[in-house]
Order: sequence, then structure tokens, then C-alpha cells
Amino acid sequence: MKELEDLLKITTKLSLQKKTVINISYSSIWMKDEIILALKPYDISIEQFNVLRILRGQKGNPANLQDVQERMVNKMSNTTRLVDKLILKGLVERFICEKNRRKVDIYITDNGLKLLNEIDPIIEKTENSLTSNLSDQELEHLNTLLNKLRT
Repeated sequence: MKELEDLLKITTKLSLQKKTVINISYSSIWMKDEIILALKPYDISIEQFNVLRILRGQKGNPANLQDVQERMVNKMSNTTRLVDKLILKGLVERFICEKNRRKVDIYITDNGLKLLNEIDPIIEKTENSLTSNLSDQELEHLNTLLNKLRT
């Protein structure tokens, strides 16, 4: 197991706080890169995948852009652009409400659901691989600590 300083070729001693922040950031990027690699054959980004999962969670009910944006993992995502790309791929549909032209309803298509059904086991396998060095108890503890860190 390589230490952070070895991975980053750091020769100076880092404060525990700085090491922790860098380590979490480094680990987050490493995990994201692995998930990107798993999604690459499907020509879909992590953010697009996240939108599809949010829409699937609506169980056939529409979502609007604000609902989707609030539930995104990456709050900096341009939700309108993501939805536009998913529409071009035939994975989601957008309908403008006739009574209120400012209201836009977004639905996942059957093709979007089929794609998620195909991708889900691959992402689950990737997530399991990424966390395989930790026991369930360690994962629970890590989640507790990360939740505590954000509060």
C-alpha cells in the first residue's frame, strides 16, 4: 500500500489536515476515473448517468430541471446541457407544459431504462472493486466519518 506522499512524490512533511484534504481529493478523482472508464463503452458521462438514475427514480413521473439539479451529485453540472445531450441520444424526453410554458417535464425513455439495466451491473462491479480493500464495517465507519466531515 503506497502512502499519499509516495504517490504524489512529496518529500516534505504534510500537516495531518492538509494530507487528509489532499487524500480525499486524490481518492475522489481516482474513483471518478474508474467509473468514467466503466461508462466509456456506453458513450455516457458520469453526470449523464446520474441524470438517468434520477429520472428512473421518478418511477414514470416527470421531473423538472430544478428537481434534477437538486439531486445531482455534482451541483456544478449544467443540467440543461446534460438533458439536451440525453435527448439527442434518445434516452430522455422533454415536454413543455401547455398550461404553463415555463414548466418543462423530463422523462426517461424505454431506451434510457434499457441502458441503465445494462450499465447497472457494470457500475456495481466497479464500485465493489473500488471498495474491495475495506470490510463492511470499515465502509460504514468511512461513511460515518465523511458525513461528519461535511456537517
